[in-house]
Amino acid sequence: QVQLVESGGGLVQAGGSLRLSCAASGRTFSSYAMGWFRQAPGKEREFVATTTWSGGSTFYTDSVKGRFTISRDNAKNTVYLQMNSLKPEDTAVYYCAARRNYYSDYVNPLNYNYWGQGTQVTVSS
Repeated sequence: QVQLVESGGGLVQAGGSLRLSCAASGRTFSSYAMGWFRQAPGKEREFVATTTWSGGSTFYTDSVKGRFTISRDNAKNTVYLQMNSLKPEDTAVYYCAARRNYYSDYVNPLNYNYWGQGTQVTVSS
């Protein structure tokens, strides 16, 4: 069992930065691949970024490449999403999620086993 709690969301102007954190409970955190998703009003939940259990490999959706960075600290049971050069279209509720099966499709939210409650990110123009 893994419990996830996100923090760090807020209101920021376009071009600004935010750092989201996701704190995990449970001794097996380091065995899970971790991901960040987001969901804007009226839209489906979409994949943003993922990292392997070690943090050695990362993958991003095209719209955030070069602006967002996912990282993790297994000693602190925490995964981060550094978001730079934010745009109004980045406005959404951001969720972190844990995936037990590393080989499953990381873009599909159905392949994630545990989810946080979400944190709101609002980017004003």
